[in-house]
Amino acid sequence: MPSLRHLAVLSLLPLTLGAAPAMPTGLWRAEGYGQLLAVTADRSVLYHVAGPYCYPDPDTDGAQAILRQAMTMLGPDRIAFSDGPGQTRYVYRRIATLPAACRTTRRWSGGDIARLVAATFVDLYPRTPVRERHRRQLDARLATVAADTVSADLFDRLADALDPLDDAHVSLSATIDGHERSMESGEAPTLRAVRRDPAHGPDPAARERAWNDRYRIGIAGLLAGGGHLVAHRRILWGRIGRIGYLNVLTMGGFAEAGGDDLPVLDAALDAALADFRDLPGVIVDVSNNRGGYDGIGLRIAGRFAARAAGAYAKAPVGSTVWQPFRVEPSPRIRYTGPVVLLTSDVTVSAGETFTLAMRALPNVRHVGARTRGALSDQLVKPLPNGWTLTLPAETYRAADGRYYEGSGIPPADPVAPFLPNHATVLARLAAEMAAAGSPTS
Repeated sequence: MPSLRHLAVLSLLPLTLGAAPAMPTGLWRAEGYGQLLAVTADRSVLYHVAGPYCYPDPDTDGAQAILRQAMTMLGPDRIAFSDGPGQTRYVYRRIATLPAACRTTRRWSGGDIARLVAATFVDLYPRTPVRERHRRQLDARLATVAADTVSADLFDRLADALDPLDDAHVSLSATIDGHERSMESGEAPTLRAVRRDPAHGPDPAARERAWNDRYRIGIAGLLAGGGHLVAHRRILWGRIGRIGYLNVLTMGGFAEAGGDDLPVLDAALDAALADFRDLPGVIVDVSNNRGGYDGIGLRIAGRFAARAAGAYAKAPVGSTVWQPFRVEPSPRIRYTGPVVLLTSDVTVSAGETFTLAMRALPNVRHVGARTRGALSDQLVKPLPNGWTLTLPAETYRAADGRYYEGSGIPPADPVAPFLPNHATVLARLAAEMAAAGSPTS
């Protein structure tokens, strides 16, 4: 499944930290994210800005969707929005005048759209060495798109330019002549190989489904009694001999029909960790974790923490204000004995921020393969021609001060997660842990 960590300012659920403020009339520009709010007593407009370009959000209710939510006034000239306690804060700062480009109505040619995309990446794309090198190459590819490029050709040109970014949080979607078009960049090498291999099924999507089924069935065959597949089939847990095993496939989506994930997650972890209480070690497996929500990852990491620890910090591109995030010991059942965290190149997005959180704990040893390298939230950026672009727009800094966007998080102990098959790897890790450990509570 694609990453669940989409940042769309239209769907923010801000947190009120004090008394509800009055509607803030005036002009407000986001710190990062390329967004601007023009608020008057009669009408409010959300604009998207990038380089010399500015255009109103295609959703005419976009600004009101923000202003209907609670907000925190950080001062007379700053407002913060947040999904909830401990979640990312999105800060808007008051500005004096609306940029001239926002007051100009223009007809967007194919070349304009291409250069807008390039400007969006210049302003918002993470500036780690790998990402910046790819961004410069993208700029060169888009500079050659002619003004009269028609929609179908334009989509192909944009897709061809975006795909070499090899970024799991970059995508483009459009409806052209009644047909849906889409592209996604940055698929994991493991999954690319699976989707190309005819031995795995008749078509690429079926090959990946078959691989996922074999992955899960192989693990279940290793677990005592087949293990427990719970939380909307997103969590698989059990015992491999005397070693506990917890596999988290996504950081969210645990409840049926869009229900509250947290009670379902807590119940699953309570059951698993109660069973692991007296075991000499636990394997936490996120080798097939496709992302979700950072807050979920921090909540799970708290089940393995003896004390609080700094996990990571994040900032929107262009900002020097870092927001820290910590792992806090859970008040519920915890396991604080030896833990092996297993990752792969499939581990992406919130699976990677979870990896950072777990690596901050002294009882955790990280093994497996380097993660995918797409940590930032996925910013949804509507284009003025009705198409939708997504890209990362944040930088994450690990507790060790390093940046892993674009390069992935390397394990302390490299292990090929899926070779010859995943169950064999797990059996070997469990045997090593059992031989090294003694019962720990």
